[in-house]
Amino acid sequence: MKVLITGRLPEDILEDIKREHEVEYNDRDLPMPRDLILEKVVDKDGILSMITDRIDKELMDRAPNLKIIANFGVGFNNIDVEYATKKGIMVTNTPGVLTDSTADIAMALMLSVCRRIIEGDRMTREGRFRFWAPMHFLGREMSGKTLGIVGLGRIGMAVSKRAKGFDMQIFYFKRKRLSKEEEAKLSVRYLPLDELLRSSDFVSLHVPLTSETYHLIGERELSLMKPTSYLINTARGPVVDEKALIKALKEGRIAGAGLDVYENEPEVPDELKEMHNVVLLPHIGSATEETCYRMAEMAARNLLSALRGEIPPNCLNKV
Repeated sequence: MKVLITGRLPEDILEDIKREHEVEYNDRDLPMPRDLILEKVVDKDGILSMITDRIDKELMDRAPNLKIIANFGVGFNNIDVEYATKKGIMVTNTPGVLTDSTADIAMALMLSVCRRIIEGDRMTREGRFRFWAPMHFLGREMSGKTLGIVGLGRIGMAVSKRAKGFDMQIFYFKRKRLSKEEEAKLSVRYLPLDELLRSSDFVSLHVPLTSETYHLIGERELSLMKPTSYLINTARGPVVDEKALIKALKEGRIAGAGLDVYENEPEVPDELKEMHNVVLLPHIGSATEETCYRMAEMAARNLLSALRGEIPPNCLNKV
């Protein structure tokens, strides 16, 4: 069958797919342009897509033979799953593979922003480190503080485990509360979102992007946070109202932010770039060699299973 792969994969994974199917693929570390995807997908039976690709009605209508959309990523808000289901097209993702790498980045952002790591690195490289003084370049400690986790799924739980090493008190909010036994086992305490925001020194977001979580953290929510607290986002950019965040940071209503994702990614507002109390990363939560390989392996397995007429292991819809 004919397959389109829109991003560069490890060579051995690509060869596995080539052994079974005719493959067109992107061999560059750049997103495949949408017009090229629309052109190439016309005669394809399967597409292994990236989270940067918009897989919508227009694209699916151009591909009458399409049987499987195997997304390279845990999130799938880039795909119109409802329309794919109507068209009888299976949609898959790669759950679980980036849990540890994203949890690591969340912790790195917390430390970086509260201890002013990026500022300090920049100052040292620019030759401005000329003395030590007791009240110079003070940050805030992370150890012993309160951490509010919004969305206690796989990644949120992994963050909570890491936070225990810093003796942090952990609050969480999610739509379906855990049982008391599970809370005791994880040493976490449930709080409604507003109370979590009021009580936490660090707020770390770990929710998928849905209609319910779009701008989950807006002006009202930010106004509830402590002026000494930090917002960490490794989930999806539009979970946070970026304009409201910029306003809150400018007005000193929160102490800082650590961001790996942005509302209009890859665009990052100049106002955020100019702030010293914000750490900005280029969406690298899953960017480790180990995670990349596991994601490619899982996406390829989903793709090949569907093209063999099987139900893939990570199918998101019933067709």
